[in-house]
Amino acid sequence: MAKFQCNFISYTLKRAVDVTVIIPSVPFPEAVEMLQSKEQPRHKKTDKYPVLYLLHGYGNNHATWTAYTNVEMYAEEQKMAVVMPSAENKFYINHGKEDLFFDFIEQELPDFVCGMFPVSERKEDTYLAGLSMGGYGTLLHGLSNPEKYAALGAFSAAVMLKDDMPDPLEIAKEQVKKGKALPKIYLACGKKDFLYEDNLTFRDEMKALGADITWEEHPDYGHEWRFWDLQVEAFLNWIKRSDAFAIGKKWML
Repeated sequence: MAKFQCNFISYTLKRAVDVTVIIPSVPFPEAVEMLQSKEQPRHKKTDKYPVLYLLHGYGNNHATWTAYTNVEMYAEEQKMAVVMPSAENKFYINHGKEDLFFDFIEQELPDFVCGMFPVSERKEDTYLAGLSMGGYGTLLHGLSNPEKYAALGAFSAAVMLKDDMPDPLEIAKEQVKKGKALPKIYLACGKKDFLYEDNLTFRDEMKALGADITWEEHPDYGHEWRFWDLQVEAFLNWIKRSDAFAIGKKWML
């Protein structure tokens, strides 16, 4: 696994932005096996990696997912790139003329990542997930642009809304009216979470729209990292993949 701490000037946000990017690499057991077979391990890949854009929660930043979960190990096992941007506390929506975080996530971030790393741009290889505020951002972006994401994962999503925030449910209704297919959605929330009832309501309303929803809950967890660590691994195992790295050995480091 290779982890890159990126800081680049965003033309959308008009300032420097921090992003953590995980790119799978040749793990030691695989390198040993290749050398024993007299095959030279190579870092350059012919195929591009599938990618998970992973959104943080309120008060967090680009580094928090790797600090509190084992997402680096999961990415290595799954042979999947993971991109974790800093989005401040802006809920992944546009604010005013300069805090254009919706535009940044949808347009500039994939442009930067796919331009700099061996990451696929195909919808079939692109996934979006997040926790709490990032769960809201996942639903907002994934339902606003269903043609861009193969699947969504929202963990303890902050689906209770302020008056000035776009409603993912209303966006989903509009997409259904237009005849657009919604992405498959993995929803998860602990039963001790203060957002549990809101997530149940959202689940039921989305199912009523005909959305393909997978629901996971746990009686012993609240709004906490131990639950989100379990769920990001479960989400990566849940998604159905068609990329070149989907079949093969998963090396445990």
